[in-house]
Amino acid sequence: MDLIKAITAPQIKADAGQFGIGDTVKVHVKIKEGSRERVQVFEGTVIAKKHGGISESFTVRRMSYGVGVEKTFPMHSPNIEKVEVVRRGKVRRAKLYYLRNRVGKAAKVKQDI
Repeated sequence: MDLIKAITAPQIKADAGQFGIGDTVKVHVKIKEGSRERVQVFEGTVIAKKHGGISESFTVRRMSYGVGVEKTFPMHSPNIEKVEVVRRGKVRRAKLYYLRNRVGKAAKVKQDI
């Protein structure tokens, strides 16, 4: 077990987990198109965080033209440039999967002051 941690330690980002469940975040993702590379921003609410260590991931949900879009990002991926916290959310659950069934204002998360 210690051997696995020793191998993956250099790949883990130190400043990766500065957000929590319910927070609205902007994820800056590197996109490769042919020979060019650009940064695309995906903004939404964090509804889940899974696993730990090098395999840690988080799921972000947003509404796009009336359709719910969810993306799961690996936390320590080199394709993620940075994760900005737009606002903090006040939640009492570890997973916010119930937001999938909510529509309109009911799908919002209260702001943590």
